[in-house]
Amino acid sequence: MTRKTARQIAVQLLFSMDLNELSAGEAFELFFSPEHYETLRGEDTGFEEQPDEKALSYIRRLVETGSEHLPALDDQIASYARGWKTERLSAATRAILRTALCEILYFDDIPEGASVNEAVEL
Repeated sequence: MTRKTARQIAVQLLFSMDLNELSAGEAFELFFSPEHYETLRGEDTGFEEQPDEKALSYIRRLVETGSEHLPALDDQIASYARGWKTERLSAATRAILRTALCEILYFDDIPEGASVNEAVEL
């Protein structure tokens, strides 16, 4: 599984946590349940295989770090979203911005440009 697909899964998990008021653990468990993951296979070729341990570790790290630092991430978003309150942004936009900022602020092993590029593509 590519880092891009793993990042996409992390965005979906952060989105789910936001909309359904789930903890990182709850969102992770629901997303990777065999029933749910099977439905994703028909939607996107990136989900044809289960994430390997490396991808799962990255996804878990990103989701847990994002959850842990959610207020700080939202403060960063609010500081640049002039004229917009964070809660007025769509849940998908919030999840993408949170993922990119989380990587930029807390993941030294990921180039900032890669995080920005992936956020724009998502």
